[in-house]
Amino acid sequence: MPETLIDKERARCSFSRSADSYDEAAVLQREVSGRMLQRLDLVTLQPRAVLDLGCGTGGQAGQLLRRYPQARVYALDFALPMLAHARRKGRWLRRPHCVCADMEQLPLADNSMDLICSSLAFQWAGDPQSLYRECLRVLRPGGLLMFTTFGPDTLRELRAAWAAVDDHVHVSPFMDMHDLGDILVNSGYAAPVMDVERITLTYARVDDLMRDLKHIGAHNAATRRQRGLTGKARMQAMRDAYEGFRSEGVLPATYEVVYGHAWAPEKPQAPGRASVPLDMLSTERAD
Repeated sequence: MPETLIDKERARCSFSRSADSYDEAAVLQREVSGRMLQRLDLVTLQPRAVLDLGCGTGGQAGQLLRRYPQARVYALDFALPMLAHARRKGRWLRRPHCVCADMEQLPLADNSMDLICSSLAFQWAGDPQSLYRECLRVLRPGGLLMFTTFGPDTLRELRAAWAAVDDHVHVSPFMDMHDLGDILVNSGYAAPVMDVERITLTYARVDDLMRDLKHIGAHNAATRRQRGLTGKARMQAMRDAYEGFRSEGVLPATYEVVYGHAWAPEKPQAPGRASVPLDMLSTERAD
């Protein structure tokens, strides 16, 4: 588990302020969501009810509406201004049902969802164990949880640059893929699968990276973060330290993207045991 926990109220306020600028800067978020949704091509599940958990401005909810034209798609986020954008996705009489709520306390009935999709939202949970158990509670037996989140190597260059300046926590903490897999197993999911990839964005200046993070609302939300403003001298020292990563004229920003999926068991599982009906899986990618 990470040493620091997430201040969800700070995260909620940050995303609320960034709702209008989010789509302009969310290049990585759209790419990761697209890669995750491609994995649904390998699944024969035909859901009646789909939940986009941590939907942001609703881009993924719009994709789910098109992918599953017979399903009711619910879009849930804790930042109400984000949902103001999400509720306009889709088309007339075919829009997501928007819910403003905490993803660790879902206002949804037991066994009410066939599919939960969440892209780059789970890292903002204050209690990951509670989050995964809530998802399992609302999934129907045989339902699927598919998600992406950030791993601890995310923004490693920014962490290192700040570490050269002071001992404060300047980047939000992210859990290791193996720890997340353990939580899935311990929560009672069947057949969890985890994998990871690294995506590198490049910038001309570190200030451009900081601007993008601000525009998507991804501020430092660690509870052990430094309170108050960062002085100009320390900001410049961080910029100077980040310059040590410059290569071929650009500065890299690495993101460790963790992909995971797991099934709600058809019947309660003993700890450490996992099974899933074989007819729920396709052996080749759909056309």
